[in-house]
Amino acid sequence: MSLASPRIRPAGYGVVRLGRAAFLVHRRAALVALGLGVLLAASCLAYLCVGESYVRPFEALKVVFGQPSADELVVGTLREPRLVVGVLVGAAFGVAGGLIQTVARNPLASPDIIGISQGASALTVGAMTFGVTSYTVLPYLSVIGGVAAAALVYVFAWRGGLHATRFVLIGIGLAIALRSVTTLFMTKGDYLVAQQAQIWMTGSLNGRGWAEAEPLALTLLVLLPFLLWAARAQRSVTMDDDTATALGVRLGHVRLGLVLLGVVLASVATGAAGPVDFVALLAPQIARRLTRTAQIPLLSSALTGALIVVLADLLARRLFSPTELPVGVLTAAVGAPYLIWLIIRSRSVRNGGTS
Repeated sequence: MSLASPRIRPAGYGVVRLGRAAFLVHRRAALVALGLGVLLAASCLAYLCVGESYVRPFEALKVVFGQPSADELVVGTLREPRLVVGVLVGAAFGVAGGLIQTVARNPLASPDIIGISQGASALTVGAMTFGVTSYTVLPYLSVIGGVAAAALVYVFAWRGGLHATRFVLIGIGLAIALRSVTTLFMTKGDYLVAQQAQIWMTGSLNGRGWAEAEPLALTLLVLLPFLLWAARAQRSVTMDDDTATALGVRLGHVRLGLVLLGVVLASVATGAAGPVDFVALLAPQIARRLTRTAQIPLLSSALTGALIVVLADLLARRLFSPTELPVGVLTAAVGAPYLIWLIIRSRSVRNGGTS
């Protein structure tokens, strides 16, 4: 979506007018976003209804809209806050993955692959080891850890420019090192704290509530103007470097801004629910394949990420009931095969191009 003259209308785009302003909207992307929104709404309703005790959809909706209901405790106190955290975490991971993959021009460059989630995890687990267990503090520590890890990757990968392959490889190496640091913290800490950290490390929404949802929602609200900028700025990043430079685009600044925005989103989401693996990897690529756009659509990525987390947590709660699995177990079960497929596919494309 971008400001444009109504006379300039590329194929596949429509014009939406808001007062004197005209916006170009990709028709297929808009329809996909609408469809994903409907699926997400239906999944959220199913999430509120299904559990140890079944709640009728009408009763669940009454609780959501603030009307008196006998199911207030089950829906309003236990399920709704956890659902809101899941939606926000999934949306944040989806957008973060889209931004970082856009800058790196590589579908493997997601926060949980290139060390950002591991940086957030290392500092957070370290703080938990030393007695900091407040979920109002941990998200901020996660942001600091994620930004620090991203800064290291950026510095080591920069050699007169940001090469995509070098960026990913250095990120993977840093991720391995940071996982070792996290494991060291867990072995040095109290047994009960180590158990809590282990559950957090798998990515879990169990016990999450409004205390985790509020800072995450506030962060997304504050970052909304920057996300609108990112939706336009990512188009220049997908251009050839020479073309973008000739048009006056300061690529270094734009790339740094997009990466920093993605890092903050991924780090805050990690602080709220732990490193829910592969959501940031899956969501942008699914959204791009659905919309068939030149760049990764951020709105569809956010909706896809939220949908993945909500459905995964619903399955995690019910598959082995009454035992609840961490949501990260389900996302990893889907994401790991997809990652292997991506690696094999990229190798096949590279071999095909050189033959």
